[in-house]
Amino acid sequence: MTGLAARGPAALTFVRFRRHRLALASLALLAALAVLAAAAPLVEAALGVEFGRVDLLGRLAPPSWAHPLGTDELGRDVLVRLLYGGRVSLFAGLTAAAVAAVIGTAVGLAAGYRGGWLDAVLMRVTDGVISLPLLPLLIVLVALDLEKLGLPRWLIDSEDVSLYRIIAIVALVGWTTVARLVRGTALALRERPFVEAARAQGAGPARIMLVHILPNLISPVIVATSLAAGNVILLESVLSFLGLGIQPPLPSWGNLLTNAQELIWSAPSLAFYPGALIFVTVIAFNFLGDGLQDAMDPRSGARS
Repeated sequence: MTGLAARGPAALTFVRFRRHRLALASLALLAALAVLAAAAPLVEAALGVEFGRVDLLGRLAPPSWAHPLGTDELGRDVLVRLLYGGRVSLFAGLTAAAVAAVIGTAVGLAAGYRGGWLDAVLMRVTDGVISLPLLPLLIVLVALDLEKLGLPRWLIDSEDVSLYRIIAIVALVGWTTVARLVRGTALALRERPFVEAARAQGAGPARIMLVHILPNLISPVIVATSLAAGNVILLESVLSFLGLGIQPPLPSWGNLLTNAQELIWSAPSLAFYPGALIFVTVIAFNFLGDGLQDAMDPRSGARS
């Protein structure tokens, strides 16, 4: 342990993370899902199918060499559509969580370091967003007419517009947890000796926040982002299941589950596969977040 301590906190963090077996397994699972989703075109080419090609003569076919997980109600390959749906769902979850983390970090850092009236205003805005009922708010925001918002026509007519809309909406309402975490940490850090020394040397507020305080906030931000990614995937799936999320022909695990609800008795596997992937992915992100929190918390070294 002495050698690890000499190598710095990164080595200690890695050692603590390795002890969290569920977090390691979750990281391996998420990496495997990401690789498979990225390889969707290769799998599609290997099987000789197209994820959007309709074949009514081959609808609801059982698993075979040509279709390892069978076909859906329109004769489309289930495995390929699950992989393409994974690309969309994982991209939406990670991107929305990352954007929300950036917004929350900026708000929390400004509120925690500057304090005073700015802190009061930003935290009241944060409390107001937190107090809003999330799912009804998302449903209302998703139902907004994009033409009346003045967005360009090329974006409105894009097949990916529903994906961009979900990412933007979830990011705009999902930054509050990170903001509160960052504010609390910034309040404690701004009174530390190294910040006082930087201030005495003439460093301005912007430099102190970006160079001296922000690097010490990375750990809680990473943990909160990993936990938020799973929640975003779940929210996207809920909205897609309600018909308000990712819209066909763009597949996602949520709208695949929506399409399968009418066939739950005749073809239950069509609902099982996307539902199981959503469940496993969300649980994996939660375990990964727990492992990162234990690894990045310096007090965990004393406990172990």
